[in-house]
Parts: sequence; C-alpha cells; structure tokens
Amino acid sequence: MKKLRMKADDELVALYAHGNNAAFDVLLSRYQATIHSYIYFIVRNKELAEDIFQETFVKAIMMIRQGRYAENGKFKAWITRIAHNLIIDSYRQERVENTISNDEVEVDLLNNLKLCDETIEEVIVKQQVLADVKKLVEHLPENQREVLVMRYYQNLSFKEIADITGVSINTALGRMRYAILNMRRMAEENKMSLSLA
Repeated sequence: MKKLRMKADDELVALYAHGNNAAFDVLLSRYQATIHSYIYFIVRNKELAEDIFQETFVKAIMMIRQGRYAENGKFKAWITRIAHNLIIDSYRQERVENTISNDEVEVDLLNNLKLCDETIEEVIVKQQVLADVKKLVEHLPENQREVLVMRYYQNLSFKEIADITGVSINTALGRMRYAILNMRRMAEENKMSLSLA
C-alpha cells in the first residue's frame, strides 16, 4: 500500500483499470476531502452532498472500468468535473433561479484578511465578517458561487476552473468578477461591513 501511495494518479488509474482495487482506494483517500468539500460548499445540504459525492466516485469507477478515462495527469480536474456535472444535474431537477443585478464597483473581498496574532476583539470581528461573507456567497447565482469556491477555497487556476466547468477562461473570469460585484452590492444593501480594519 505504501508503494501505491507514491504513484502518480495516472499510474493508479491504470492499475485500477487492470483490477488493482487498492489503487482506487489511494485515489479516493487523496481526493475525498477536496471533492466532498467542493460539493457541500455548492449544494449546502449535507444529505445531497453525500449523495452527489457517492455518485461521483461510483461514476468514476464505472468510467475507468469501461476504459473511458483519458485525462493524462489531470485526475483531480476530471473527478471535479464529474462532481460538477452531477451538481448541475441536481440543480436541473430543482431549478431555482437567483438573479442579482450587478454594479460597476470591483473589490476583492476575499483577500482582505490579516494573517497575524489577533486580539479577542479582532477574532470576533473576523468571525462576523467571515459569517457575513459566507451568507453572501450562499446567495450568489450557482455559476458564480461555483467559480468563487473553486478559486478561493480550492485554489484552482482560472484555466482549471474553465476546464472543469466547460466554459472559456474569459467566462470563468467574468463569473468571478460578477460574483465579487454581487457580493459588494448585497453587502451595501444589507449594511454589512466586510472590512476587518
């Protein structure tokens, strides 16, 4: 098992495709936390997130066994794309549109945190700000929320986001821009202060 953990994703996929079940166990342990967090952050429902998570890995197993994995070196992006598609399918079943108009002010709300020792007062303020940001993220349209989560919480590049969501890099950048604009607008409408200073 230790030797398997040292192998690259593609090697593990090839081993699993040839019957080595332990190889898939290593892939699952590498990516289960990331994929589950990604799904949960978007759907915001524990049971639904569990269902989509299970379905993601079942679908991955089936596709690998059918010889339909051809993403050399990009297993994480591939498995995230499967999860993404299953999330979209679940939204199609329960279609609820949430549209918010955009203004023309651009602010990067999520790169405003201080990374130093803090007083109790600063910790409380920070917790409130983070809770407010979380509320704002939950009210974004699904496609904007998804890009924001991938960029800020999963540290994916815009190219990776574009590949996973099946859109151009410019579309992914545009969705991020509108997500930030929408969050600023909602914060102003609800008189939320998103500053830690």
